Amino acid sequence: MSKHKKNPEIKGEDEEIKTEENIEVKEEKADNFEEKFNELNDKYLRLYSEYDNYRKRTANEKVELIKTAAEGTILALLPILDDFERALPTMEKDEDKTHYEGVMLIYNKLKRTLEQKGLEEIKATGEPFNTDEHEALTQIPAPSEDMKDKVIDVVQKGYKLNGKVIRYARVVVGC
Repeated sequence: MSKHKKNPEIKGEDEEIKTEENIEVKEEKADNFEEKFNELNDKYLRLYSEYDNYRKRTANEKVELIKTAAEGTILALLPILDDFERALPTMEKDEDKTHYEGVMLIYNKLKRTLEQKGLEEIKATGEPFNTDEHEALTQIPAPSEDMKDKVIDVVQKGYKLNGKVIRYARVVVGC
């Protein structure tokens, strides 16, 4: 047999120490796994939220783009609408009303079509001056006290397209 026999008590203590060390190592690994899990879960949630915000933002931008896609075309048609509005009072004075009625039909059709596409006229005359909708060209003395800081005359009509101002109303303001 061997010269040195191990003491059974010492062997039990060694196993107990190794078991405690194993438990501590396993607990430490479990803590590391939990930290790593929490860190990865946090990254995942942030990435998911960021993607969700991106998806919503692009959807809103797409809707806005669709709403205002015709803005350039409508802006190009506004001077034609202005020309109709200047020509109609002159044509109304003529003796031949057939031309006036024909032009009036075309004007009304054009205006209705633009309104169906979301165009709306900015109301200005008699309204309080609003820098969000009006562009003041000049100020004149108000004819009455209640017309101070209000629009007295409209030089050029303003328009909104789906609630967004595409052309400011050019106005004369009372002071």
